[in-house]
Amino acid sequence: MKKIIPLCLALAPLLAGAQELKVALIAGKTGILEPYAKETEAGFMLGLEYLTKGKMEINGRKLKVIVKDDQSKPDLGRTLLAEAYGDDKVDIAVGTSSSGSAIAMLPVAAEYKKVLIVEPAVADAITGAKWNKYIFRTARNSMQDGLAAASTFKQGSVAFLAQDYAFGKDAVKAAREALQLTGSKASVVHEEYAPQTATDFTASAQRIFDKLKDKPQPRVLQIIWAGPNPMNKIADMKPERYGITLAPGGNILPVLKTWKAFAGTEGTIYYYHAFPKNPMNDWFVAEHMKRYKSPPDMFTAGGFTAASAVVAALAKAGGGDTQKLIAAMEGMEFDTPKGKMFFRKEDHQAMQPMYHFRIKKEQKNEWDLLELVREIPASELPVPIKNKR
Repeated sequence: MKKIIPLCLALAPLLAGAQELKVALIAGKTGILEPYAKETEAGFMLGLEYLTKGKMEINGRKLKVIVKDDQSKPDLGRTLLAEAYGDDKVDIAVGTSSSGSAIAMLPVAAEYKKVLIVEPAVADAITGAKWNKYIFRTARNSMQDGLAAASTFKQGSVAFLAQDYAFGKDAVKAAREALQLTGSKASVVHEEYAPQTATDFTASAQRIFDKLKDKPQPRVLQIIWAGPNPMNKIADMKPERYGITLAPGGNILPVLKTWKAFAGTEGTIYYYHAFPKNPMNDWFVAEHMKRYKSPPDMFTAGGFTAASAVVAALAKAGGGDTQKLIAAMEGMEFDTPKGKMFFRKEDHQAMQPMYHFRIKKEQKNEWDLLELVREIPASELPVPIKNKR
């Protein structure tokens, strides 16, 4: 006799699958940006845990995270995002570490008509010339970095050292524009680009010194660098002989720990664990210390922030329908370890504060590295809208 399976039991697996919400996290877990990617993933998972109270559910629906490694390679990033949308049927994707890879992924989101939250890639083009309506970004962009730094350069002469790829070039372009937007009287006298994998900066530094040494004071060399930072190597060449001071951009804690010799040096940063004062950041710092024996870092905070945007969006939209997600996310305000952020409707860039820091002279422990000069509110960072919407 043929066994008859009740319809409700037959449909159960399908209904269970329909109830599950899927998120892809794409990061450069191998390659030059490996430390950033690992931080992003750790922060993302901590954020989901905190925001769902450990249940990994949104509105009663289970949340599944699929992690993929694009090795910071644009072709692979594009392929993995297509795989996530097409084969894995994710409702929303987050990524990636490299600006070059992120830019390659943008058309894939448009092709599949699915939302991509960009974190932590910084290049302005992502929410500018290369943008489409499916792209949202929780990461800061190059212009936000540039405006924050420009707020500390009131006059004198500035040169830049940056990496010779999308992130570095975008950052310097943004920094130039930011000086104009903030009304700074500082003049840019030189731009120097070096390969991402460069280890010898002798020739680059000497070119910079030669350009700056006779220009009006203060003379500042701003270093914009992802990965192992060259500041110590350039300092070994004694730029102070020419009256030149170094101005580092923010970096991850393992890099900041190598800057103790630069006590008193000032710069700007996206996040430092001791700066924000709110319950979410308090939990984040305490939990990260408990699990990893270190405070959360820049990219850990970015991962947490992306998780916050994902949870808020899926909850507000009532699921993974793309058009409902876009409608929910445009102008959406959400809580992060840095405080409240919101997605600007015009280009989906998260508007957020930045921080002006000074390297501490007296460091109480290995993580007590920076002191806050001031929080730079989002209202003081007038990021231009540059997409073609």
